[in-house]
Amino acid sequence: MDHLENCAALEIEIERFANALDEVAPDVMVPACPGWSVTDLAHHLGTVHRWAEHLVRTRASEWMASQSMGLSDGPPTSGWIREGGAQLLATMRVSDPATPMWAWGPDQRVGWWSRRQLHETLVHRMDVELASGRSSDAEVAILTDAIDEFLVNLKCAARFSPKVREIKGSGDVLSVSATNADFCRSIRLVPDGFELVDGAPTFDAELSGSAIDLLLVLYRRVPLTSSELVTNGNHELVNFWIDHSALE
Repeated sequence: MDHLENCAALEIEIERFANALDEVAPDVMVPACPGWSVTDLAHHLGTVHRWAEHLVRTRASEWMASQSMGLSDGPPTSGWIREGGAQLLATMRVSDPATPMWAWGPDQRVGWWSRRQLHETLVHRMDVELASGRSSDAEVAILTDAIDEFLVNLKCAARFSPKVREIKGSGDVLSVSATNADFCRSIRLVPDGFELVDGAPTFDAELSGSAIDLLLVLYRRVPLTSSELVTNGNHELVNFWIDHSALE
């Protein structure tokens, strides 16, 4: 998916999040975000949208705290979500995705942000749905891209997700594959971290199943034992990866 396709999909996810927000009580707790209520999650996402919009609009060359930007602080209603989302989309759509700027991931360009905000919003929309007892889904192409983006960015997340720094090994390979899409990624754990090694002919462990189940488990939205994913090979390697790879 290119930059404008990501923006189009993000617009849909913003609306879906806002709609889900209207269908659940604000004090309902969100199991996937321990300690957060639906209101807390809405405030987080609305702030992230406004933070990202400011960064892209100013072509930030380094990290900036959201508290320094004078952003709207709510109240975190569906209207507030739509307002911040519209501002983000307007800025994204007039921005050249190839323009250099700061990002916390490896791709230091504007286009990184449209992809990241799409998947940030997608996962948090699912958080609200799961909190209200509803099932979640999305287009398979978006789900697999969200998994790919998660894996590509994960090493950079070590700066704010300490457990990621502990992902090391002696060459063991974990394969992740979606059975309802042409999607397979392999990760090799090495002494100084981990690396993506697509095309690895063999693996020590495999995690496979539908794209939605893979996304929810890899993002630790649902436990592996509650999913329909299939694990082959070294189960300890799979559990170690899931335990240490969450974005925090």
